[in-house]
Amino acid sequence: MAKALIDRFGLQHLSTGDMLRAAVAAGTELGKLAQGFMSQGALVPDDVMVKLLSERVQQADCRLADGTPRFLLDGFPRTLPQAAALDREGLSPDLVVFLDVPDEIIVRRLVGRRTCPQCGNPHHVEFAPPVQDGLCDRCGTRLVHRPDDTEGAIRRRLDAFHAQTGPLVERYAHVLAHIDGNQPPETVQKSVSTTLRSHGVVG
Repeated sequence: MAKALIDRFGLQHLSTGDMLRAAVAAGTELGKLAQGFMSQGALVPDDVMVKLLSERVQQADCRLADGTPRFLLDGFPRTLPQAAALDREGLSPDLVVFLDVPDEIIVRRLVGRRTCPQCGNPHHVEFAPPVQDGLCDRCGTRLVHRPDDTEGAIRRRLDAFHAQTGPLVERYAHVLAHIDGNQPPETVQKSVSTTLRSHGVVG
């Protein structure tokens, strides 16, 4: 969904994981700090992640011609402390899009997910099966099933989501757009696009 939106509206897509890897690779001060935690197998603290984000959004590709910040933050914040850290950095979101999908549908989607390790092309054993069983339609590489895409692992992630991220629904109620994600992708994309326009996030 994020890729469809950035292709359509030209928004800069910010994933904290991508930013973290880029900072480490570039050897920035924040990257070195984050690498210290990562090398010990520890989670990078929220304040480091938010400072990394704050640094990233100063770049020209995250701003409109008049200097107004405009970007798509994907998968962050995930907790109330992270939301508070964003507020302290002056990065409170203008709009939060909540794609609501029942747990059972999420399990069904993820258990059947298959990915090409070569080109990244996604497949699904039920919803988008490859033409040739087990092989990527684009490059012919054998598809892989992520080891954490088992039903047990997915349900544990969902439990963590409800406990840690669920409270953000109330926290962001004043800027929350609730969208039914249990629809065909093109329908969800249309709903999200309409919501972005109606809130003035895009023209």
